[in-house]
Parts: sequence; structure tokens; C-alpha cells
Amino acid sequence: MNVELAILGGLGGWEILLILLVLLIFFGAKKIPELAKGLGKGIKEFKNATNEIKEEIEEGVKDLDTK
Repeated sequence: MNVELAILGGLGGWEILLILLVLLIFFGAKKIPELAKGLGKGIKEFKNATNEIKEEIEEGVKDLDTK
């Protein structure tokens, strides 16, 4: 499943443009890169955590299979 499509759902070009315009108005041009950087770090940490959990589950299953 494509994560980007799941996040954006059925949004079209005009809807995304409107959201970006509202963000620009509320936060200003100087704050948007900081917000994007923070969002990127959060997504990266979430992805790393889910990968670690997945690896632990797979290791547990392998341990059960070898016993």
C-alpha cells in the first residue's frame, strides 16, 4: 500500500493547494520549514519504532519455531 496515497486519501490538486495556502497564512514562510523538519523527524522515529517492533516479533516467532 502506498503510504502517501493513504495519507492524502482522495484529495485533489486544488485541495492540497488550499491546505498549503492556509498553512502559509497561519504559520508564515519562516515557520513552515521548521514544521516540516519536525514532522519529518517524527515520521522517521515512528517508522524506526515500528520496524524495531516488527523485528522483535519476527525474532520471537523464529525462537518458537526452533524450540
